[in-house]
Amino acid sequence: MRRILRRREIVADDWRHLGEDLEEGSALIVPLVELRKDPERWRQWRGRLGVLLRSVDPVEEVAGDLPRLDLVAVEFPTPSDGRGYSAGRLLRERLGFRGELRAVGAGVRQDQVFLLARCGFDAIELASTEDPEAARRALDRYTIAYQPGSSEVALRRQRFFA
Repeated sequence: MRRILRRREIVADDWRHLGEDLEEGSALIVPLVELRKDPERWRQWRGRLGVLLRSVDPVEEVAGDLPRLDLVAVEFPTPSDGRGYSAGRLLRERLGFRGELRAVGAGVRQDQVFLLARCGFDAIELASTEDPEAARRALDRYTIAYQPGSSEVALRRQRFFA
């Protein structure tokens, strides 16, 4: 079973990706292209529903679906691809998404966890080579931030208010 970092805790992932073994009514993450291909199927899905945004998918594409979605997973294909950070901020701040925002992909590393949380991600599906406990500790690496961000990370102070 896959383990993820969710709100500062390492937990078993109760979500499945399309193509994995699942039961009717499971919590399911489907790629945006699949959501668009057969929208009626996903409107009738009885379980919790999430969408996977690839790094090339425009965030605005899911705006109309957000009330139905419990989770948005944003792909980070490589550690140097920063488009997912922008997607996270847009989903939280401009589109008002309040469900689970998850970083996924081969590019999700423990040294990015603090910054991901600052952009509004509250769940992290680390690359398979990463240590979940080290990632959890990384959330407390810094105590001061120089720019505004999500309150997911507890800070002693944020320098921009000083």
